[in-house]
Amino acid sequence: MDRVKKQINWGDSFQEGLTGKGVGVAVLDTGVYLHEDIRDRVAAFCDMVRGKEEAYDDNSHGTHVCGIIGGSGMASEGRFQGMAPECRLICVKVLDRKGNGYASDVLSGLRWVREHRKEYGIRIVNISVGSFSRKVMNENSVLVRGVDAAWDDGLVMVIAAGNQGPRAMSITTPGISRKVITVGSSDDNLAVTVMGNRMVDYSGRGPTAACILKPDVVAPGSRIVSCSNCSKKYQIKSGTSMSTPLVTGAIALLLEKYPEMSNKEVKLRLRERCRDLGLPHNQQGWGLLDVRRLLED
Repeated sequence: MDRVKKQINWGDSFQEGLTGKGVGVAVLDTGVYLHEDIRDRVAAFCDMVRGKEEAYDDNSHGTHVCGIIGGSGMASEGRFQGMAPECRLICVKVLDRKGNGYASDVLSGLRWVREHRKEYGIRIVNISVGSFSRKVMNENSVLVRGVDAAWDDGLVMVIAAGNQGPRAMSITTPGISRKVITVGSSDDNLAVTVMGNRMVDYSGRGPTAACILKPDVVAPGSRIVSCSNCSKKYQIKSGTSMSTPLVTGAIALLLEKYPEMSNKEVKLRLRERCRDLGLPHNQQGWGLLDVRRLLED
């Protein structure tokens, strides 16, 4: 995590007392294992795949994402601490043990989040999930309409750009939505293993089929250490799935500091305060997440 903190200019957010406390973050993924770093702050669990009531993660992807967002670092004596270690996590399982899923389950998860957003104080939704099927690669697809409806409800939607790069028009759905905050990887020049495949330059690139410039922002996604689905253990994962929760966690800090900020204001502030990497817009978006600049008055 030290490498990642340096890249995104972590700054003095904790010295300012910002930890994401009071901010609810919904994570639609493979579920969550109640790892020591997060278990005390998992406020709710809903299983759209198998209908189980007790929290579980039979893949580990969702747990890794939750740790990046809000891991306390307890099991590593603070070394692998997440972005917003006191945020509230609301975990919705929409993917199976292989990391696959149906659009209907994602949509059901989104509806559940919208229905319970006031109950759990949900402000942000993290979706490190994407499809590259031709059936859903347009703005009228059910997945795009689903995330757009959640955005229109006032939720900050943070979506992965996918790992289908480096060719143009490789942003996955629902990251193609023009409303949401779509996150790519800033360090995909590193050769990594994603879902068992060796990849380089993997981060999804725009534009979309509707000529919308994407991604919106980038953050580190290669070789990120976070919670595993074993007690006191950590694991390394790569992909825009890991970049996305870094941005989500930073937004949790921002909303703790400015709780009245709307999702549109959050997006505009990100645009204004990213660090330009000098790369094409369809690769870097507005630039690299800069936490210090994002939180400055």
